[in-house]
Amino acid sequence: MTFIIFLMVVAVAIFVIIYRSNEKTGVYKFVNKQITAVYNKYTPYSFRVIREKVKELGQEYTVKQYLIQAVVFASGAAIITYLYFYNIGISLIYAAVSLLVIPFLTYLRCKRVYSEFIFEQIQVYTTNTIMEFGTTQSFVKALEGVYESDVLEDPVKSDVKTMIDMAYENGTIDESLQFFNAKYDFYIVRNMHQLFLQITNEGSRDAGESLENMSQDIDMLVESVYRDRIDRAAFHKKFLQFGIVLYLMVMLVQFLLGVETYNEMLNNWYVQLLLHGIVWLNTYFLLSGEKYYNEDVGAE
Repeated sequence: MTFIIFLMVVAVAIFVIIYRSNEKTGVYKFVNKQITAVYNKYTPYSFRVIREKVKELGQEYTVKQYLIQAVVFASGAAIITYLYFYNIGISLIYAAVSLLVIPFLTYLRCKRVYSEFIFEQIQVYTTNTIMEFGTTQSFVKALEGVYESDVLEDPVKSDVKTMIDMAYENGTIDESLQFFNAKYDFYIVRNMHQLFLQITNEGSRDAGESLENMSQDIDMLVESVYRDRIDRAAFHKKFLQFGIVLYLMVMLVQFLLGVETYNEMLNNWYVQLLLHGIVWLNTYFLLSGEKYYNEDVGAE
């Protein structure tokens, strides 16, 4: 217990020292520059674009939040593994390794935020295009109305402009629709485009009714997606609680066996191997749950 308190004090002290450091110092600038250089060199371009959009939306973590996350992960890993092995060296190794999880979680979180943003933009795009078509009776004119109304944000707004340019250049909307369908693979987009293609090429007496039905379908889809987000958030909270309890099951084992008996068992290499396996299995279980929670948000 003394070690745990000492570790927590050290972690807090390190956090305070780093956070209180002057960001204008040469050391800070050098470290920040090196981290940025490594990030830009090895991070996929697509993720850099996603993260920039997350920053633009104001949902990127601050340096303070990342430091807090690092302290929580390192101290949590050290405390939990100390309760497993009662070995300071092993605890420090696990504390260091736990920091490697932070980039993965950042990647998942940014993808989720970006996915939610794109789905909201697609909702705005489809709804407003249908409304504009009711006035203009032209798909291209409807796109121009949506684009000029500034209800969209990049990258969807720029892609709508590309659709308009392609339609005027080719004289048809076929390639424009193919371009947008390939980039935003949502069935509401494909169905709406298919209906507009049919109206443009063949005409339709019941276009108004069909578009009204499609608007209702979009509203129902959006409602179900937002309900799914609420359910996911509730599940995520309970899942994390369950995952932490799994880590602490070793305390129950020690209570049943007795701490002295447990420490004697630690002298056996296969017991330590089993404990390492439990730690890694629980970690894999938690990370898999995080992956599920953050992926396919807004997907249909």
